[in-house]
Amino acid sequence: QVQLVESGGGSVQAGGSLRLSCTASGFTYIRYCMGWFRQSPGKEREVVARFYRNTGSRSVADSVKGRFTVSKDNAKNTLYLQMNSLKPEDTAMYHCAAGTGGVTSGGGCTDIGSWGQGTQVTVSS
Repeated sequence: QVQLVESGGGSVQAGGSLRLSCTASGFTYIRYCMGWFRQSPGKEREVVARFYRNTGSRSVADSVKGRFTVSKDNAKNTLYLQMNSLKPEDTAMYHCAAGTGGVTSGGGCTDIGSWGQGTQVTVSS
């Protein structure tokens, strides 16, 4: 059974940085897609970043492009989200997810079977 555990969230002032980590256990897939998603109260969940193991490709949403970077340490089975120049609108609960399918045109992953419990990011102005 796959388990995803996020860490690294916290409270920062605008312009600050945080690095989120998502460590996977029980993860034996060779081909997979992992992504970072966020949701704040009253808003729909949105995809933030994605790592697609099949091609090694990485992508981030337009709303965070130039500020956020996604990376994967295969030896540690950990997905990272480096967040720089944080803005108050980045405030949300951030979740990582993993799927064994493909990718969506919206920057996410298909056939997601596992979600982490989430880590809160709060950015004050």
